[in-house]
Amino acid sequence: MTTPFPTPFPYIPGGEVAGTVEALGAGVRAPEVGTRVFTLVGGDGSTGYAQYALAEAAQTVPIPGDLDIDVAAGLIAGSTAMLALVDVMDLQPGQRVLIEAAGGGVGAYAVQIATHLGAEVVALASTPDKRAAALAAGATRSIDPTAPGWAEEVGAPVDAVLHSAGPSTFATELGLLAPFGTMVVIGNAEGLPLRIEEGTVTDLLYAPALNKRLVAFNVGLFFGLRPDRAQAALGRLIGLVLEGVVTPRVGHVLPLSEAAQAHRLLESRRSHGRIVLKPWTAT
Repeated sequence: MTTPFPTPFPYIPGGEVAGTVEALGAGVRAPEVGTRVFTLVGGDGSTGYAQYALAEAAQTVPIPGDLDIDVAAGLIAGSTAMLALVDVMDLQPGQRVLIEAAGGGVGAYAVQIATHLGAEVVALASTPDKRAAALAAGATRSIDPTAPGWAEEVGAPVDAVLHSAGPSTFATELGLLAPFGTMVVIGNAEGLPLRIEEGTVTDLLYAPALNKRLVAFNVGLFFGLRPDRAQAALGRLIGLVLEGVVTPRVGHVLPLSEAAQAHRLLESRRSHGRIVLKPWTAT
């Protein structure tokens, strides 16, 4: 997985954390010491792999008392899905949405949220168990994107795409978009440059223009520059979780000392849902 920020060593990764407020900076009044919170730390997606971290008060959200702390630690994935589907795509009932990495952290949330919104979900997932989980979460179709001819299995054009894989599926998914469709790029797991061939650009923009949209998405900028919208999405997500409409998937809980194993799980695509690192958990 690539990062949009430079990572000069020594580098402490981790941009999203949940925990308890230990102290407040000068002039800060809330949230009070002792409050359980979810927050983003490090303006460059760093410093979260630690027992203590600094966060901006404006990006720190209290966690309801009945929300599990491990679930709260992965809320950024759900916020990404909510903002991408609702604020950016404006996904409507009856529309078709293609969701990549449907068994991953963001994808598992996205399948459930899109289903709740009344959309028809076509899920892409690389393993049989992840495809089965996507169907159980509400997807109407679940497809292996590594299989030959997978695009034909999608069937009719889609109104929206939540893209996170990289160049292996990028151009194909642009072609699957219906007129007025929207593709939101939330990541690039393959770590290779996304390229659009000249003919694709011509078809997309001029021959004829089909009013398709390609949107680059950064959830951190929502929390930093549009905090009201970000916190509204987070509040809506928490409400759905507490109501039982959305079930967060915490696939692995590991001690911080096993962070390397967490990354191996991600790289091997053997992880399910979110991976949570616990700084205070002994090995």
